Amino acid sequence: MLEQVKVPRPGGGRPRTRPDHVGGDKAYSSRRNRRYLQRRQIKHTIPEPGTSEPTANDGAARPARPTGCDTTVYRRRNEVERTINRLKTLRAVATRYDKRAYVFHGTVTVAAIRLWLRP
Repeated sequence: MLEQVKVPRPGGGRPRTRPDHVGGDKAYSSRRNRRYLQRRQIKHTIPEPGTSEPTANDGAARPARPTGCDTTVYRRRNEVERTINRLKTLRAVATRYDKRAYVFHGTVTVAAIRLWLRP
């Protein structure tokens, strides 16, 4: 999915194919995902699962250093995820009966306004 990212440039030109930052849930904390992001020089905020033990670094005598996770950035990602889940509670957004993308975009916009105005 990350290989399909195209971030438009403000002044025009060819879009960037590498985002500045990627946030993920604990399910995406595998070594393979972290190595891929490091290879492409993408900063990431992916916490380690609480049940996992740091494993040895390719046969090294000492265990691996646990990866750091910026809790402020992770908290912000969680807010976005909870907002999307609240949008999905509305039937028109969750089922996506609309055939055209612009109609669905309008449905999501109206649903977001309703959530924003709700006390």
